Amino acid sequence: MAEPVLQLEGVVKDYGAAVRTRVLHGLDLTVRAGEFTALIGPSGSGKSTLLNLIGLLDRPTAGRVVLAGQDTGALDDDGLTGCRGRTVGFVFQFHHLLPEFSAIENVMIPMMAARGRSAPDMPECAGHLLGQVGLGGFLHRKVTLLSGGQQQRVAIARALAMAPRMVLADEPTGNLDTHSADEIFTLLRQFNVKAGTTFLVVTHDPRLAARCDRIVELVDGRIVSDRPNRREGP
Repeated sequence: MAEPVLQLEGVVKDYGAAVRTRVLHGLDLTVRAGEFTALIGPSGSGKSTLLNLIGLLDRPTAGRVVLAGQDTGALDDDGLTGCRGRTVGFVFQFHHLLPEFSAIENVMIPMMAARGRSAPDMPECAGHLLGQVGLGGFLHRKVTLLSGGQQQRVAIARALAMAPRMVLADEPTGNLDTHSADEIFTLLRQFNVKAGTTFLVVTHDPRLAARCDRIVELVDGRIVSDRPNRREGP
């Protein structure tokens, strides 16, 4: 059995001071290396809150978030930033690319942030990733001149720039037409199969969830279902 990349133990998240609102109610979840998991649930169920905790963008009120064997509750802010950079990649519905930069420059940004400077090997690495996502001919094109599907491919390459153990994808196809959505999802699966990258994908699209290996359903801040899935395609 593959080693855990993510372990949630009794994770609780509350918001508010005078009036406390509990969003997540004691979640337990283990995601192992190489899994491709869908996280589904209605709006307001706590999916984005959960991703923020897993991605170390926020801290739980109670419980533990363990990433690649590291108990993140013991880390200070600098430690969280370092762990996030080494362990987690992000793909969002709205790609959050920097519009003034080219495709290759956007992919290089996580590398430069990690090292604190530019280095000669970065363009080669970023160019290789863009080639893998089918954008080898668009390295120096400004991202605002790319289609929505192409921009999301740049975002995927950027998410993989630091070779993360896990990629968190929050509705990565939600802003795309059906054809582009299928292409992006297939691309994510290819990285999962060929590179062994672990994916946790939030989606409202039942067609895409049906193509994942496992489906975790969140309702009102509780995991109500966690089941293996017999996939309907690659």
